[in-house]
Amino acid sequence: MKPTPYKRILLKLSGEALMGKLSFGIDADMLSFVAQEIKETHQTGVEIAVVVGGGNIFRGVKASSFGMERTSADHMGMLATVINSLALQDALEKTGIATRVQTAISMHEVAEPYILRRALRHLDKGRVVIFAAGTGNPYFTTDTAAVLRAQEIHAQVLLKATKVDGLYDADPVTHPEANFIETITYMQVLERQLKVMDMTAISLAMDNNLPLVVFSLKQGGNIIKVARGERVGTLISN
Repeated sequence: MKPTPYKRILLKLSGEALMGKLSFGIDADMLSFVAQEIKETHQTGVEIAVVVGGGNIFRGVKASSFGMERTSADHMGMLATVINSLALQDALEKTGIATRVQTAISMHEVAEPYILRRALRHLDKGRVVIFAAGTGNPYFTTDTAAVLRAQEIHAQVLLKATKVDGLYDADPVTHPEANFIETITYMQVLERQLKVMDMTAISLAMDNNLPLVVFSLKQGGNIIKVARGERVGTLISN
């Protein structure tokens, strides 16, 4: 099997990615597809951590926009990420991959608390670790949580799986003439205010020189291709 250039990666999944063809919640077929994609990559020997969003169930920012107190709304969004993480854990374990969920908010009956040394131990033992509940703090997105956890576990790259195949200089849905961006710097993303991740996440990745790869989850085999160092999607780096 072809060796991969990365020993350890962090995969960021949006909650919306788990909806599949549904308008809300978790699509069982999509969940199985994602689990299989992770399994195939894991079998190459790559250590994998995952951060899952919660937008398919509840989005704190949206709730706060119609009057809910932001801290309460964000805490509800964190709980939504736990639901998604437990679902992904179940799907992964059905494929035979040992998986652990760690949460930034203590809930010992359903998942481990986030403890860095324990997470590193799981990764060393070949388990997939899913980080839930974001950073545990309101006003921070799961994108920022993904960059933070990637830095803490010394991941060599952050893979952001989305519904589109990478970055464009305009919205390709409303601007068919939009040009695809193959490589771009963190500063260019910030200056052009491209909405690939929130500005805090991009700044944190830039400060720590963490490469980001944005690609489509819908295309089977993309995760393993990125892990192998193949050019897929958009690379954001210095």
